[in-house]
Amino acid sequence: MEKDEFESLREFLDREAARINSTSFIDNDPVQFPRRFSALQDIEIVALLAATIAWGKRKMICDNCNKMLSIMDNSPVAYLASGDYETLPDELNLHRTFFARDFKYMMRGLRNIYSHHGSLHDFAIAHHVGDHPTPAWKLVELMQQELMEANGGSTNSRCLPTKLNNTALKRINMALRWLVRDDGIVDMGVWNAIKPSQLFIPLDVHVGNTARALGLITRKANDKKTVLELTDILRQMRPSDPVVYDYALFGIGIGDKYVSPNINK
Repeated sequence: MEKDEFESLREFLDREAARINSTSFIDNDPVQFPRRFSALQDIEIVALLAATIAWGKRKMICDNCNKMLSIMDNSPVAYLASGDYETLPDELNLHRTFFARDFKYMMRGLRNIYSHHGSLHDFAIAHHVGDHPTPAWKLVELMQQELMEANGGSTNSRCLPTKLNNTALKRINMALRWLVRDDGIVDMGVWNAIKPSQLFIPLDVHVGNTARALGLITRKANDKKTVLELTDILRQMRPSDPVVYDYALFGIGIGDKYVSPNINK
């Protein structure tokens, strides 16, 4: 990509990111759920659960986030500590293929983490996650160990991806965007164990297709390698905050007919 084309693309993405990254974005997005809380532990638990079921139609995702919060009596930490999740019938459907048995799997693991650390943030600090070249994947590797320990050694890919060499880790990267980015608009910025510059783009089908249409990437697979390549390019545009462009790549083409004459040649 020529320098002028790169600068034109960056200006376009900056405009789109600023347009989408606004308080009006919150009401129709799962980020609204962790934002309802003020205690760090509540925010973390809800961010993880909301991100875990963040696939499919946004309205259904939001409806089912409300369902989970209702089950927890809107008191996530207290509910976690009580162990009342064990009384849920395994076959209770919470979101598409995510059932109460999956919810219980995750809650047992989180209880394991919280019993030894004040928060998931403290867990990340204790394990020096921020020193790793790919903090998100390291965090999931460590969390996976805790969840397995709390569940008799079994894994559950509906809660956390298990193929860490290949997974794009979209849901966790989104949750980390909520927890780490700190511009005071949509994302909450309640963590400093990881810097915004260390985040990776939450790559889904739409974001990947938009990035390809704009010439940012050429790989067809929406996998870890593509996440690393795309985020590296976005870091060239904004080194301190590359995933701000998640808003642009998500927003382009979603209920919007805006076309940049500088980009679509």
